[in-house]
Amino acid sequence: MPTKQQPIHSGFGSNTTAAETLKGMNLSGKVAIVTGGYAGIGLETTRALAEAGATVLVPSRTPEKARRALHGISHVEQGRLELFDPTSIDAFASEFLASGRPLHILINNAGIMASPLERDTRGYESQFAINHLGHFQLTARLWPALRKANGARIVSLSSRGHQITGVDFGDPNFNRRPYDRWSAYGQSKTANILFAVELDRRGEASGVRAFSVHPGAIYTDLARHMTDEELKGRGFTRNDRHGSSPAGQSVEEGGEFKTLEQGAATSTWCGTSPQLAGVGGVYCEDVEIAQISESNIPLKPGLRPYAIDSKAAKGLWTLSEGLTGVKFHA
Repeated sequence: MPTKQQPIHSGFGSNTTAAETLKGMNLSGKVAIVTGGYAGIGLETTRALAEAGATVLVPSRTPEKARRALHGISHVEQGRLELFDPTSIDAFASEFLASGRPLHILINNAGIMASPLERDTRGYESQFAINHLGHFQLTARLWPALRKANGARIVSLSSRGHQITGVDFGDPNFNRRPYDRWSAYGQSKTANILFAVELDRRGEASGVRAFSVHPGAIYTDLARHMTDEELKGRGFTRNDRHGSSPAGQSVEEGGEFKTLEQGAATSTWCGTSPQLAGVGGVYCEDVEIAQISESNIPLKPGLRPYAIDSKAAKGLWTLSEGLTGVKFHA
């Protein structure tokens, strides 16, 4: 079956930093939104885009924490957003649309990993609600501004964790099956990829292209729900942070540790690079379009075929519209 998942020999690699992907670019006049853009990989994504001249809007649920983290970075604005709360999503998007500005780059970066069972006010499981449904609704609400850009890009942060499992369309919120926090995480990361596939198909005619990325193995606060035993099993302790550990198995998955600057590189590349002109709907890692892998060995490089299945992507879209009550008008 023909697939877009063909490496293009970008010339970059796992050690490339976000700043290196933007070298020589002038993003003045461009507007970007980075969810979770005040911590970890998101903060480095914000910093790199802003230093290249873009105006970067960083929404957060904890404005004071975000203000401290973003201090000293030029071209940055703040907003308030809680991806767990549909009302908050609508309010943030409405405020942005009221500014009349186009949106050139949307980085759906925020997320949680392997958290205990929690449900939002609608009864939806938290990892699916935050990692996928919240960003689905946000993207839908910001659609007029994305179209207005006449060439926008949307980047959703997925993970090799998608290799854990596909989406359970019959019970995505664990209402009938026993809750497993890693299965819930894997499902949400597969959903990020499927969302990019269908979003790109629908948005291409309007000049909106979508991508999903695996940022790499970086030990950040994303691992806060992991037990000491789980960390020890991967060769880490609570003292390991941000690429300070020796290369080895990551907290989340196999591979070498990256710095935060390296972890942000694939997002900034997908969001800006002319190398990807005319391309979309692909899953990328190490600043390159990833190859499809049929391997049954989990958490290794590559993409599982079920994560780019067009029928599943359309099914997820229908499910997401039903669960959120939000319709895209592409």
